[in-house]
Amino acid sequence: MTNKHILIIEDEVKIAILLDDYLRASQFNTSIFNDGTDVVNWVKQNPVDLILLDLMLPGKDGMDICREIRQFSNIPIIMLTAKVEEIDRILGLEIGADDYICKPFSPREVVARVKSIFRRMKFDNSPNKYSEGSLQLNNDKFEAIYQASKLDLTPVEFRLLSTLQATPGKVFSRDQLMTLSYKDNRIVTDRTIDSHIKNLRKKLHNAGAAQEIIHSVYGVGYRYEPDL
Repeated sequence: MTNKHILIIEDEVKIAILLDDYLRASQFNTSIFNDGTDVVNWVKQNPVDLILLDLMLPGKDGMDICREIRQFSNIPIIMLTAKVEEIDRILGLEIGADDYICKPFSPREVVARVKSIFRRMKFDNSPNKYSEGSLQLNNDKFEAIYQASKLDLTPVEFRLLSTLQATPGKVFSRDQLMTLSYKDNRIVTDRTIDSHIKNLRKKLHNAGAAQEIIHSVYGVGYRYEPDL
């Protein structure tokens, strides 16, 4: 994880500096923005491995920034928010955030979450490459290709799809998918999984899927049926 570049976008200067200190102590490189206005253009021009993104920012808020970045990149994004209502958490995940941390938080927890995301991206227990029908996954690269079109998936979306695809026809409950997709045992809701599945279906459809390959099983969960 040494030399990974973390972008901190946080308008509270003391919090930004505190996160910067802890991340640098863990051998990460960092950059800081206290305003959201120029973030998206900066990300387009500079290599970044993960973004810590505050929800409430001057200039441009975190939701808008996350939406715009997801138009061109699948960089892992952790939302930092003081809004603890469930709807805010779900909305953040629907627009492509990989995780969220509610304020007040421990900077050690933030560093632990960052490291957890990088570990999951680097080490995956699934086979390196897996193909089923028109969908191909490469777990080493976190790369998904459908009918020759690359899918820009977030890490959580990729793990969900990889889990479902590895056992075609098997019905996974939402609890099972939560356990397999969030290996750090954080608390998430059924609606969080539903939001990720919705995003996966949309991306598969945009890549040319004429029919659903992720099927809902009423009252149970989801299963994967390849389009052979």
